[in-house]
Amino acid sequence: MSDHPYRRARFLTSAARLAQCPPDQGFEVAFAGRSNAGKSSAINALCEQKGLTRVSKTPGRTRLINFFELDPERRLVDLPGYGYAKVSNQVRQAWQENLAEYLEKRRCLNGLVLLMDVRHPLKPTDQAMLEWAAGMGLAVHVLLTKADKLKRGPAGNVLRQVRQALDDLPGEHSVQLFSALRRQGLDEARAVLDRWLQL
Repeated sequence: MSDHPYRRARFLTSAARLAQCPPDQGFEVAFAGRSNAGKSSAINALCEQKGLTRVSKTPGRTRLINFFELDPERRLVDLPGYGYAKVSNQVRQAWQENLAEYLEKRRCLNGLVLLMDVRHPLKPTDQAMLEWAAGMGLAVHVLLTKADKLKRGPAGNVLRQVRQALDDLPGEHSVQLFSALRRQGLDEARAVLDRWLQL
C-alpha cells in the first residue's frame, strides 16, 4: 500500500456550523466518538500522517467539524467529541446541535466510523449515537480503539459484546478491534472506508 489515497489526505477546512461546510457533493466518511476515544490518533494512523489531526491530551478540544480531503471528491471528517463535561453547558449544547445538523442533513455522508475505547464500550452516549444513526439509515463501523490495552481474550469478549449489541439494531453495522499504537486493524478499517468512499 505504498501510495494509498489516505496518505494524500490534507487538512481542508474547519466548520462551526453546517453552512460553513464544503459543498455537499462527492463522498464523506465521518469519525465520531466520546472525547478521548482516540479519534485523532486513529485518523493519523489510517492516513499514515503523524500530525494530520492534532492529538490532544485534553478531551473535548475538537469543537469544530474538521474536513480532510483525499481528492476533490472524497473527504474524511473529524467530528467534535461528545460526552465531555469540562465546557459550559451552552458551548456543549451548541456543538451537539451542530453535530446533529451535520449528521442529519449532509447528503454526501456515506458512513460513520464510531470510535469507542475498548475498555469502556457502549456508554449511553455511544448507544444513543448508534440508535440515532440507525434511525437515519446511516452505515456505522465501530472501531474499538486502544486494543493494545487489553489482552486478546478480554478484547475478544468486548468485540463479541459490541457485535451482539449491533445485531439488535437495524441497518448496516460492523465492528473491529483497533490500535493506532500497534497499527492493529488498519487494513480492515481502510477496506470499509474504501467501500464508503467508492475508491
